[in-house]
Amino acid sequence: MINKYLVYIYVLVFIFSCRANKKTLPYFDSYDFSPKWNSVNHEIPKFEFINQNGDTIRNNDYAGKIYVADFFFTTCPGICPKLTKHMKILEDLYSKNDQIKFLSHTVMPWHDSVSVLNEYGKRYDIESKKWNLVTGDKEEIYRVARDGYFADNSFKAQESVSNFIHTENFYLIDKNGKIRGVYNGTLEVEVERLKRHILTLEKESI
Repeated sequence: MINKYLVYIYVLVFIFSCRANKKTLPYFDSYDFSPKWNSVNHEIPKFEFINQNGDTIRNNDYAGKIYVADFFFTTCPGICPKLTKHMKILEDLYSKNDQIKFLSHTVMPWHDSVSVLNEYGKRYDIESKKWNLVTGDKEEIYRVARDGYFADNSFKAQESVSNFIHTENFYLIDKNGKIRGVYNGTLEVEVERLKRHILTLEKESI
């Protein structure tokens, strides 16, 4: 009888220790990116853009997927090539994982047309089924950047819609469209942290 009781105690301890040790990621829902450890209401707002193949890309194309998003423009000489290089490393790493996708928004849609994005994609050997480069209406892209990803710190300070959005951040979005991580996409150490967090999200979704 005592042995059975002890076994029962051990089982309970094991179950609760597993729960306590289960890793999870915070949620983010504001410009200061203060972590919230309970789920938040904030989600990436609905969007409709055009990718490098001329196809319409909507939220539904990412529903139920983990994805990494960023903002760039094709003529950027500074941080954008680094962002694209690191995103390409991620694309190659998860090429056979259909639960993980990528999304890059141009912040210069008046220049980055479908054909320009298509050439950019070819230059970096981007697989469009895995990684969409999107263009569209500037106001709509900037609305999603500011209201969805909190990608414009100067807008928070100045509240000027004329501000040009330029950020080095990668954003990790979960299967429910919520922000679960923010990373400096120009730094290899941050990309490694992002990889670990993608693994955590995959386990969280099981």
